[in-house]
Amino acid sequence: PKQTSPRNYATTNSLPRNPSSTTSHRKAITVASDDGRVRWTELSTGEKVARSTQQSFNFLVVIAGVLMTGAVATVLYLEVFSMDSKTAIFNRAADKVKKDARCVEVLGPKKEIIAFGEPSWSRSRTEKDKAGIDHLYMHFNVQGPLNAGVVNLHMTKRPDESEFEYRFLSLDVKGHERIYIENADAGKLDKRNQGKMFGVRWW
Repeated sequence: PKQTSPRNYATTNSLPRNPSSTTSHRKAITVASDDGRVRWTELSTGEKVARSTQQSFNFLVVIAGVLMTGAVATVLYLEVFSMDSKTAIFNRAADKVKKDARCVEVLGPKKEIIAFGEPSWSRSRTEKDKAGIDHLYMHFNVQGPLNAGVVNLHMTKRPDESEFEYRFLSLDVKGHERIYIENADAGKLDKRNQGKMFGVRWW
């Protein structure tokens, strides 16, 4: 009987993979269509460039998102949570009005007093004088069951200070005298008048 010599047959799995032949059996990878499923070794030179471009773009998008998140967080802190934010100053001033017995007498019970400002704080402004002192001016409305009024405040912060301090905080209600809840200048005026009689300082 004839003896047949064994023959070696090359199988598909034993053949080396050629990226160009693999590419012919699938759609070409582009920046828009690459989903990462195809291995890097199976990509052609142009497809590798496309994947690298896509990954670089994705990285830039992530960085931009982080920067935007940081910017939003900073604005949110400065406008809402910071002690010097206009929202915080507005809330503290409104609380002072509600707790002042004279204001309650004119406006009504403190639990029924509401305070509201202007859109985008258009009625507040800050400025710095020649001495480097920051000045904050603001006014907002208050309303109670008895009357409605306008609250005005002026606050300052010196270069060596970390928070604003009241120069004055007042309430104006039509038909009533102005009520000063805070008035830093009043103390200075009292000291100036000490020792004076008929406008003349006697000691």
